[in-house]
Amino acid sequence: MAAQDVDQYRLSLLRTDQNDSRFSPHDHDTRISDLSSEQVEEVLEKKPLPFRWWFRLVAWETRLLWILSGAAIAVSEFNYMLTFVTLIFCGHLSALELAGASVASVGIQGLAYGIMLGMASAVQTVCGQAYGSKKYQAMGIICQRAIVLHLGAAVLLTFLYWFSGSILTAIGQSDSIAEQGQIFTRGLIPQIYAFALSCPMQRFLQAQTIVNPLAYMSAGVFVFHVFLSWLVVDVFGLGLLGAALSLSFSWWLLVLSNGIYILLSPSCNHTWTGFSWKAFTGIWPYFKLTVASAVMLCLEIWYNQGLVLISGLLSNPTLSLDSITICMNYLNWDICFMLGLGTAASVRVSNELGAANPKVAKFSVFVVNGNSIIISLIFSAIVLIFRVPLSELFTSDPSIIEKVSNLTPLLAISIFLNGVQPILSGVAIGSGWQAVVAYVNLTAYYVVGLPIGCVLGFKTSLGVNGIWLGMVVGVFLQTVTLIILTAKTNWDTEVIKAADRVKRAENETTLNLVVDA
Repeated sequence: MAAQDVDQYRLSLLRTDQNDSRFSPHDHDTRISDLSSEQVEEVLEKKPLPFRWWFRLVAWETRLLWILSGAAIAVSEFNYMLTFVTLIFCGHLSALELAGASVASVGIQGLAYGIMLGMASAVQTVCGQAYGSKKYQAMGIICQRAIVLHLGAAVLLTFLYWFSGSILTAIGQSDSIAEQGQIFTRGLIPQIYAFALSCPMQRFLQAQTIVNPLAYMSAGVFVFHVFLSWLVVDVFGLGLLGAALSLSFSWWLLVLSNGIYILLSPSCNHTWTGFSWKAFTGIWPYFKLTVASAVMLCLEIWYNQGLVLISGLLSNPTLSLDSITICMNYLNWDICFMLGLGTAASVRVSNELGAANPKVAKFSVFVVNGNSIIISLIFSAIVLIFRVPLSELFTSDPSIIEKVSNLTPLLAISIFLNGVQPILSGVAIGSGWQAVVAYVNLTAYYVVGLPIGCVLGFKTSLGVNGIWLGMVVGVFLQTVTLIILTAKTNWDTEVIKAADRVKRAENETTLNLVVDA
């Protein structure tokens, strides 16, 4: 697509805002915080750009990134910590109950959450680009359309939850572990429907850069969940079922708080215009993007979960499951942090593509990756230094602590690789590349990484370490591929694609309005 077409589209957006003033990097009196995206786009077009301006632009983008990502990380972490805390309480029941809850959490709950979160990334793409191009009225319909599809998926997943014991046994888990896993999973059935509502609503708000209220709500629910879990498990002694029901209840509190904010907050006046039957029309085009989004993220999430399930097939499955689950929980904690950063990257890229600022979108990709690499180095050092104290949060069993310590170097490598991979996945979501990345994930994880992990885990003496090493290989291959894909991207073309995608969504909404009239 020719650059002049992008310029013409961009000028049309500027005229809409009556903000067609030109800007020069020689305007010394302008504070960095006062710069608009349009002005930064003009600065990046200057050749050569004064060297001192690169520092100013990095500071500008980093500031915007952390305004978004600080709250987005808090939301991601607190949502994950709901399950994390639940597993800690389960771990103090017995090693068998921890193994059952872990398998259920990873193999069943994680499966459902992967589907819901993956489907919701389509909301992030379309709503983010619509918000950037100021097509606000389409956003509420997109969110409702997503909820309809999510609820349909939740109904199907209910059967998976109810018959989870048979499924866990069929994939090789011991009868005792599968029995405990089924008890835990059945208590999580209400949580599926909370996922179906919460995931689209959170992405709807994040696309509008409404992130601080989400963080406050998530933090409040987390604090309540800690107290509720202690009360149900330790005080009343309701065991695994009580722990699972507490987790489901806390997720529904999150849904209610998100929904009340969308309905009542003035911040959503332009994007939420009330419930509408239009959500049930024009579903097919959106469904295709939703499926691609779900497959992309699910292939990634299920890979990590599959490794936990496979470890249950090794000799001494309880020890293997407990050790890899502890390490996977800390890896997931890091991934949630990076997913929050990736969410911010997705919002930044989608907003800038929607606003026809391709150079700003590209610049944002470089800045967020630089930030994430620095953070990953720090996290890797932390898990290496505190390998024993981190294990003792879950267990006092010396054999499990020793096994976790042996896995820690591979955990540190995984944390470093996850400093780039989730960020690039966030960029892919913001750009609408879900279908392409789905093929990348399929090849890197299931064609290369998983077979290597199985061979090393079962055919050598490495055991759990070999399974984890296969994961490292898969993540490395995926990361390299995403770097190449991002480096070769024509961002001017992505602007035009974003404009077409938003136009289709807006036309569907407009057509429905005419039909309703």
